[in-house]
Amino acid sequence: MTARTLIVVPTYNERGNISELIGKIFTAVPDVHLLVVDDDSPDRTADLVEKIAMSRPAVKLIRRTGERGLGGALTAGIKYGLDNGFDVIGTMDADLSHDPAYLVPMIELLASHDVVIGSRYVRDGGTVNWGIHRVVLSWFANRFAAGLLRIPARDITSGYRLYRRIALEWIRTTEIKSSGYSFLGELLYRAHRSGARIAEHPIIFHDRTKGASKLGRREIYLGAINLIRLKLSGD
Repeated sequence: MTARTLIVVPTYNERGNISELIGKIFTAVPDVHLLVVDDDSPDRTADLVEKIAMSRPAVKLIRRTGERGLGGALTAGIKYGLDNGFDVIGTMDADLSHDPAYLVPMIELLASHDVVIGSRYVRDGGTVNWGIHRVVLSWFANRFAAGLLRIPARDITSGYRLYRRIALEWIRTTEIKSSGYSFLGELLYRAHRSGARIAEHPIIFHDRTKGASKLGRREIYLGAINLIRLKLSGD
């Protein structure tokens, strides 16, 4: 790997997972840099990350207070990556649902693309430990988002991604209209609108075994409404 790469991991109450995730990331890609963006976790996730960073200089931490949310955390992490000169900025979930072993082939695919999505909905991709209702709801949500925003991808809501910095520069000057998980759709929509070449690499998504999911049915419905507003805004 020659490009200077930063992986952004947003956290909220992920103390039970973050140490294992950090170890797996550096095992897969030793030269990577890691930024944890913590939303003032009551379980003191940030304190644990700070302790780990003392022995791993490539690990950095942003502590956020006040308003919480995935969109704000990812925005803070992406802006950090842009401001600090990283060539590639990636995002991953903290709950071990995204296997860091996929980072290597995703980085290779980025050589000919501007955005690479770790996708559950392409050949050889899939999910583990999801009920059929959740699988169907997620599949339809992604088909709806892709069709609405005309994005050439199947897994619009995947938070496992790698971006060349050119696909994210717009974030410095553009008002972001979405929050929560619809923010992921907006990121991809605006990258596509800017001319980014998008690819998907299959992943097997493993549902978390520790901690509680932050994604509920209400969040999915609100996300759909936010994406409709984004489309109608014409931005």
